[in-house]
Amino acid sequence: MMNTRIRDILRRKGADVYSVDPLATVIDAVNMMNDHHVGSVLVCEGGGPIGVFSARDVLVRVVAAQRDPKQTLVRDVMTTRLHTATPDDTLLDVMRLMTERRCRHVPVMEGGRLLGMVSIGDLTKATQHNLHQEVRELSSYIGGPYLS
Repeated sequence: MMNTRIRDILRRKGADVYSVDPLATVIDAVNMMNDHHVGSVLVCEGGGPIGVFSARDVLVRVVAAQRDPKQTLVRDVMTTRLHTATPDDTLLDVMRLMTERRCRHVPVMEGGRLLGMVSIGDLTKATQHNLHQEVRELSSYIGGPYLS
């Protein structure tokens, strides 16, 4: 169950990643997040990720700091320290990473190439799916074809 690979999660959820340029305004990034019902966008420059901009960044670095979201650039308030996963990492590996690093969105990279993004919600959904499957298998094993 916890050995589920991140590549399997990406296969189920899709590899769509929403991104903005570092010179985008906060309001543009927030509108994109709202339009796509996501909690973060990747900040990309020159074809590669340089940061992530999340709802937490909006609250802490824009709202609490009383900055104007129409004037503030994403590059000035994004999280620049990216914690990444690989497609071969396990569900448990990435859950541990998110817990230790206190992040909720992790880009999935392989050989310098962006493959997708996983969120804590994606990992929770995968865990729920795995547990449901395990319950079905155990119920089938315990009940078996011999019991009436």
